[in-house]
Amino acid sequence: MALIILRAVDLAAALLDGLFEHPTRGFSCSATRTDPRSSRISTSCFRNLLACMAFPPQDLSLTPDELRLVADRDLFRSKERIILKVRDLLTGLQRGLQEDLGRSLLLPPEFDPSKTQFVKGERLENCPYQYLDYPKHFLGDDKFTFRSLCWWGHHLVFALIVQGGRVKQYKKNFVDRFHQLAGQGLELSLAPTLWEWKRGEGYTLPITHDRKAQLAAVLSGRSSFKIARFVPLDSPALCEGRLPELGRDTFRSLLPLLSP
Repeated sequence: MALIILRAVDLAAALLDGLFEHPTRGFSCSATRTDPRSSRISTSCFRNLLACMAFPPQDLSLTPDELRLVADRDLFRSKERIILKVRDLLTGLQRGLQEDLGRSLLLPPEFDPSKTQFVKGERLENCPYQYLDYPKHFLGDDKFTFRSLCWWGHHLVFALIVQGGRVKQYKKNFVDRFHQLAGQGLELSLAPTLWEWKRGEGYTLPITHDRKAQLAAVLSGRSSFKIARFVPLDSPALCEGRLPELGRDTFRSLLPLLSP
């Protein structure tokens, strides 16, 4: 977008140059009767005006609070410690989930239980995040993964993501075994994308015993879906380092969906 704006500025300036140097018969303006030196000055001013309109000046000075943050070494050291602790907790969860995969489950064709992925980033809606994908299967249009996401400033999310493959069977199991899934703190994502991580009205619908017909209707026309559990970051379980336990409990609560 910025490149387009800059090119538009250059084009407008070039057109103005042309008016100064080659005024048409039908165009009458005092600017077209200036001398060449004056025309160059006017063109330069016009270019600067357009540039200012396209990119309004911003206040780049740091506030006192911002300066304190930048100068706080302990802040960055604490952040790094937290990153390492969360990574260790996710690693412990991955080891536990490996044991749970020993059950008889409806897994995608060509599923490889050795595949796993740890990811760390800084800008999920301007907040840091870390996640584990395990089990993990991405092959063409087929997706099957259990994502354990720590979204700083928001919440923990444990989510089963499925697309293609055995989705038809998973949806049947959802309806047939609905009351085994309901009432366990799970929520069905309503978002048009599998990669939306907010919750609440318009984003998720809690899987409760009284919503079977509503949830079945939402799920019926979908070729992919996501079921998640959201845990506040100030949860006592997280304070006590029980993230692996929370993740495994969530995966086990989904077994009615994944069992033959």
